[in-house]
Amino acid sequence: MELKFFCPRWGCEHIDWDAFCEQVKQAGYNGVEYGIPNETEAATLDMVWEKLAKYRLDVIPQHYGTYDADFNQHYDSYAAWLEKVRPYPAIKIDSQTGKDFFTFEQNSRLLEVAAKHEVLTGVPVCHETHRNKFPFAAHVTYYYLLNIPTLRITLDASHWVNVAESYLTDQPKAMALAIERTDHIHARVGYPEGPQVPDPRAPEWKEALGHHLQWWDAVIALKRNMQDIMTITPEFGPYPYMVHLPYTDKPICNQWDVNHFMMQTLRARYTI
Repeated sequence: MELKFFCPRWGCEHIDWDAFCEQVKQAGYNGVEYGIPNETEAATLDMVWEKLAKYRLDVIPQHYGTYDADFNQHYDSYAAWLEKVRPYPAIKIDSQTGKDFFTFEQNSRLLEVAAKHEVLTGVPVCHETHRNKFPFAAHVTYYYLLNIPTLRITLDASHWVNVAESYLTDQPKAMALAIERTDHIHARVGYPEGPQVPDPRAPEWKEALGHHLQWWDAVIALKRNMQDIMTITPEFGPYPYMVHLPYTDKPICNQWDVNHFMMQTLRARYTI
């Protein structure tokens, strides 16, 4: 197993790409996870990939912005996004796919489009466990995983903890299968009332961190003797994921510092 850590562009969009890439490189990340809006033009993508190559940073493009409630429009928008990023080399794609209210058959058609993209490009597509998307809950994703043997996921268990309002101890089969099918991890810590604890370094969030570490440990244990590239993105986000102090509009802690802490913690934990 080769383990690589990716820094989210999310929350750093205000930073010039050269400055951002230099900061990412100096911090010890292997690459960048880059959320690409559907309307992004090729000239912008050309520039970003040029900067990433300049600093020798790998990239995981992230799809998140297909919001159409009409399935046919949604399908076309999603397919167009995949076509847009097809020319650009990537380690993997992280995809927030489908809608929670689409039928199994509808979401499966979107998964088929992603599978065809993977065959054409050789770039694995990992479907992120995310609220509002098809894998919004552990028990729902379990059904998809059972019925689609080739389905691979980005495990972001923080969303499932929030949706289920629990640490999922009553869903061991769903968690075990999800761990088995995980090819990418979003290392954010959720809790029963929200998808992001205010600060995972604080002792009051030790229980929440512990549950997530158990799941991530299990993924790494399965991958340890494989030839795969295992990828992790510490993905604590900015406001409104990040709590702000009342009346000040100031974040309760520093997003960059929290993600860097998670990267350093997990690198030390999983490096032999």
